[in-house]
Amino acid sequence: MEQWVLILGGSSGLGLATAKKMAAHGYSICIVHRDRKIDLEEVNSHFQKITSTGVKLLSFNVDVANAERRKETVEEMKRVLSTSGKIKVMVHSIAKGSLKPMLSDEGPGLNRQDIEITLNAMALSLYDWTKEVYGAGLFDEDARILAFTSEGSSRAWEGYAAVSAAKASLEALVRNIALEYAPKGIKANCIQAGTTDTKAFRMIPHSEVLKENAVKRNPNGRLTLPEDVAKVVYLLSTDEAQWITGTVIKVDGGESLR
Repeated sequence: MEQWVLILGGSSGLGLATAKKMAAHGYSICIVHRDRKIDLEEVNSHFQKITSTGVKLLSFNVDVANAERRKETVEEMKRVLSTSGKIKVMVHSIAKGSLKPMLSDEGPGLNRQDIEITLNAMALSLYDWTKEVYGAGLFDEDARILAFTSEGSSRAWEGYAAVSAAKASLEALVRNIALEYAPKGIKANCIQAGTTDTKAFRMIPHSEVLKENAVKRNPNGRLTLPEDVAKVVYLLSTDEAQWITGTVIKVDGGESLR
């Protein structure tokens, strides 16, 4: 039985590093991403490197939060996987959210719609995709669901309120997925990555200050790399990780210790 990894948000950052790592271990890869035409050349070059290893790769440039696109994508995956493939790992790596401060002298601050859009993309989409993929019968009998969270789920940073709310919701959803889908063989966990210098991170207000502080806080004296996180995704896909579910695993080199 061919095993697949479905990555929601896999064209850059943690998601792309995960795709490369899992492909190196022989998994076929399905990436759902949302990129502008101007960025597709770079994105496709990364995808070509993945397929050069000999694995299969499906790519869907659609909005993961769009219900119609989600249904169409899952139907196409079902057609391709047919009876010979199953999704062993589903990774949620969506970085689409509002980074407005609550109060601003330079323009409108964070509003309710900003928060709703962020929650939908960065938290609720995980549940929607879990239900859709499960309903299509695509999950392996020992499937793993992994979602990337951050220290911001429990800490306040200026301009991070909407994302912080989404990350806290994401963690709550993962706990209940782990509980309620356990009889179906599904394990679900969050990975709390340390500060990682990605495109999404650079969009956070005062990200340079956050980066400097993270290096100072980290006992290992460096930022977390996307590859550090991807290695743990692979570890959690192994048979040895069958009994790990419903928790938040820190992958930060000790950054959160102080």
